[in-house]
Amino acid sequence: MKIERVSEHIWALKTWMLFPVRVWIVAEEDGVTLVDAGVGSMAKGILKFVEQLGAGPIRQIVLTHGHSDHVGSVTSIREHHQVPVYVHPVEIPYMEGDIAYPRRKKAAASLPKQLATPLSVDQDGRIESVCSLKCYHTPGHSPGHVVYYHEKDGVLLAGDLFTSKKGRLNRPMPMFTADMQEAVRSSRVVKELKPRRVEVCHGKPVFSAADHLDEYMRIMSSSLSL
Repeated sequence: MKIERVSEHIWALKTWMLFPVRVWIVAEEDGVTLVDAGVGSMAKGILKFVEQLGAGPIRQIVLTHGHSDHVGSVTSIREHHQVPVYVHPVEIPYMEGDIAYPRRKKAAASLPKQLATPLSVDQDGRIESVCSLKCYHTPGHSPGHVVYYHEKDGVLLAGDLFTSKKGRLNRPMPMFTADMQEAVRSSRVVKELKPRRVEVCHGKPVFSAADHLDEYMRIMSSSLSL
């Protein structure tokens, strides 16, 4: 597993399947937050790196969404650290197997029931921050997809809101995206936040993404209208 320092408080841990899979460790005041949990084979490496980092234990796991390549290490990690696992409440019935994800024929549980804790969402849809991370609902790839923004470091942990290509934003994987048009609309969060760096799960980081977001949205809108 490859380890890359993203910023002052954030590290990316990457493995490969047929494509890259990245998760992130965020240093907090009293430990670390794990953002996404990748595939099952990453658990040992995640735990080893957290120990070597010396920034304290894992305090919580936050998920961008509930697809299997984002939650695969959760149960193994929780055998060592009984920490809460946060996800948007909209996502829970899909990841617990009560409802099939859009465009999938059958419901399938990616995590056991009642393991995940819903992120706190107010009546206007605003999500309460988790430690140093501001949370934003960005549906499209999945109904409850969220992104996490580390304002101090200027880093957006975007999960599967995008992939990347040649240092620029690229569409999320079509095969696994529930509603591509909605995902494109959700990409406006980049314009709002103007992050210095966008981290995606399946690809390399994108710098100053807000500068070419309009181009991305124009290309995507054109392809979806065909």
